[in-house]
Amino acid sequence: MMRMMIAFCLVVSVLLAALPHILWLVCSAISKLMGYSCRYSPFGWAAVLLVMLFLLLIGYGYFFGRWQRQLRSIEYQNNSIPSAFSGFKIMHISDLHLGSFSGHEEQLEQTIRAINAAKPDIVCFTGDLCTIDSREAAPFTAILKEIQAPIYAVLGNHDFFIYSRELTEQQRQQEVDLLCTYITDSLGWHLLRNEHQVLTAADGSSITLLGVDNTRGAEQGFRTIDCGNLQQAMADTDGFRILLTHDPSHWEAEVLPTTDIPLTLAGHTHASQVRIFGWNPAQLMFRQSDGRYEYNGQTLNVNIGIGCTAPFRIGTPQDLTLITLRN
Repeated sequence: MMRMMIAFCLVVSVLLAALPHILWLVCSAISKLMGYSCRYSPFGWAAVLLVMLFLLLIGYGYFFGRWQRQLRSIEYQNNSIPSAFSGFKIMHISDLHLGSFSGHEEQLEQTIRAINAAKPDIVCFTGDLCTIDSREAAPFTAILKEIQAPIYAVLGNHDFFIYSRELTEQQRQQEVDLLCTYITDSLGWHLLRNEHQVLTAADGSSITLLGVDNTRGAEQGFRTIDCGNLQQAMADTDGFRILLTHDPSHWEAEVLPTTDIPLTLAGHTHASQVRIFGWNPAQLMFRQSDGRYEYNGQTLNVNIGIGCTAPFRIGTPQDLTLITLRN
């Protein structure tokens, strides 16, 4: 990850330095045609300042920004929620990318303590436990088991290890199987792979959690992998349902047009790990990239994650979303 970070910084620095120089060449050529001279120094200083500003922002995101965390509290009201579940608290987290915490285990411990301090009834994790391979998770087993509430999880695109060029298709599937076994047996989480789990209260009323493997909307984002089967997960379910899916584009692609699922939880976008004055680059690819969205009585919450695919966060603190259900 560090090599990728250095390469990224070098490439972007070169591009930022090149922009004022390209502008200078254009202005210089126009000036000569018109009989004027164009000074280089303003453009040279602009290049230096752009690169310095970029490196300062990345340095902030690397040393400080990625360890900041934010607890977002959402009140979600729906008349189909049974009275026994009014006040039920769901902690929505996503995109741990555990490899990004290597050497920074204490930061993950602080995040787990913040989750526990909110006293949720359940935790819903919407995918991407790992980034490259299943071995990333093992060093963090003891820390993850400190979460005190029951955890329901789905697999994200990275959990299918499609970005490792060294793996054959058979080896990739073996890695997925190893990760699933780790999640259920070592962590004790409830992994929902195109299936559902009914939560029943003391009075017999219930709500249903639906969980699907990574599913994308073809018109949004970048190509990942489609393994979800929402109809299979919904089979023989009724009443108030909550869908756990990784890619928020799934909401527009299938959830809205074919179901009446009232509440969907997703992750995946990270808000590009950069948010400036409320805008994030992920908005260029996803129509729902960060936070809560409503359409015709159906709600989507996009969690921007806890871990990193690149080791920085600028204006995008770790996202802990506490959703309180209300009848």
